[in-house]
Amino acid sequence: MNLLICPACGARTDVPRVEGSPAVVVCADCGHRRGFHRLPLLCLTGPSGTGKSTVCRELAARLSEHVVVLEQDVLWVDGLRDPAENHRAFRSTWLRVISMIQQNGRPVLLCGTVVPPEFEPLPERALFADVHYLALMCEPEVLAERLRRRPAWRGWSEPRIAETLEYAQWLRDEGASLSPPVGLLDTTGVPVAETVDAVCSWVAKTLGLAQALGESPA
Repeated sequence: MNLLICPACGARTDVPRVEGSPAVVVCADCGHRRGFHRLPLLCLTGPSGTGKSTVCRELAARLSEHVVVLEQDVLWVDGLRDPAENHRAFRSTWLRVISMIQQNGRPVLLCGTVVPPEFEPLPERALFADVHYLALMCEPEVLAERLRRRPAWRGWSEPRIAETLEYAQWLRDEGASLSPPVGLLDTTGVPVAETVDAVCSWVAKTLGLAQALGESPA
């Protein structure tokens, strides 16, 4: 299951070598070639406060027969909070975990703030087919008010809120030009159920599951 350890010689690597179609992982030490599920990865992203966690809870029930839904913050622990290289330790750990989960044959939908420059340069990125991004967004004043209403233990000071608003504006301005591009879905004034429906439609279209999920293929 761990694609970074060769089942033939036991060698371990931090830079997986992936070749061919169907994809195989090639051991740099002994040359062993192992087939694996190189599936797409879906990322439901966006600034804090746009509804990712709320939507994630609903998606797990709606998509459970076809997609594994995971919430990124569960691994936001002391040992993985190093900000170096765009939080590389945190991002790499997630890609390694997801690649292992996907060996069960189902793609993963990861819910949490992430953008292509944080995943695309990593060596573990080779373990996936395309990575698709959809960002939940909302109007600045709505986002600021949502963050101010959060419990004190979450530490949402005014400077941190301002920083998040800047990030949201950057994503709004630059999302379409990133590689791969980040789609935007505005949640301002939209009921949670409608947002869940929209995300499910995006998942269905992206993975070619429209019929299985009861979505219109158009």
